[in-house]
Amino acid sequence: MTVRKNQADLTADEKRRFVAALLELKRAGRYDTFVRTHNAFILSDTDTAERVGHRSPSFLPWHRRFLLEFERALQSVDASVALPYWDWSTDRTTRAALWAPDFLGGTGRAVDGRVMEGPFAASTGDWPITVRVDARAYLRRSLGGNGRPLPTAAEVDSVLAMSAYDMAPWNSLSDGFRNHLEGWRGVNLHNRVHVWVGGQMATGVSPNDPVFWLHHAYVDKLWAEWQRRHPGSGYLPLAGTPDVVDRDEPMKPWNDSAPADLLDHTAHYTFDTA
Repeated sequence: MTVRKNQADLTADEKRRFVAALLELKRAGRYDTFVRTHNAFILSDTDTAERVGHRSPSFLPWHRRFLLEFERALQSVDASVALPYWDWSTDRTTRAALWAPDFLGGTGRAVDGRVMEGPFAASTGDWPITVRVDARAYLRRSLGGNGRPLPTAAEVDSVLAMSAYDMAPWNSLSDGFRNHLEGWRGVNLHNRVHVWVGGQMATGVSPNDPVFWLHHAYVDKLWAEWQRRHPGSGYLPLAGTPDVVDRDEPMKPWNDSAPADLLDHTAHYTFDTA
């Protein structure tokens, strides 16, 4: 069984293996397919039309499946690798372990955001940005450059306390756990982290930054925690809802699983702490 660990608890060997698997997927051209998929859904998911990966109830199961597909790709390179998660409510500074040169590298330089250290720096030649929103072909970050801090543990708890999964109008205007976690309402958790990292993470091509996977692995963990706290609440809507994915309706682009098939993460992996 795959066990997803807090990145702060990874051994040096676990970090090395994770980075090596990322670099091999990139070298083989497999990594960028995930960037293309994510960007395509960012562009098509709107509040007033069909929405699957974002601004919708299926935000959480869609990304759970997306992470599973990516984790399986990593494991096809190295079976020992699992996706770590980044608890940004605890590791909230630019000095956190994940930004060290032996792991993801740090922030970008002030003039252009270019990441200058670590295995994904442009100088290594191993991480060209080919699926991009502009002409810049290097990884960019501006950690904390937006001036708003990362979410706190208290803010996370305030969202986990919400008992309703989602509700009409089933988009970025909705109340409920999903939308407050996604970040269109309230204290803003998920979206705020993307903007805090900056660079490609603040765009539709955010998976270009490997921290995307650690961020979403933690969002996924928060969903699992919410399920544990609210066993009487479940995925909504159930059926007959235009433009969004109902509980038993297949999700694009896979079409072989519905949100109902992804509600129990323990069928695929566990977390080091529950």
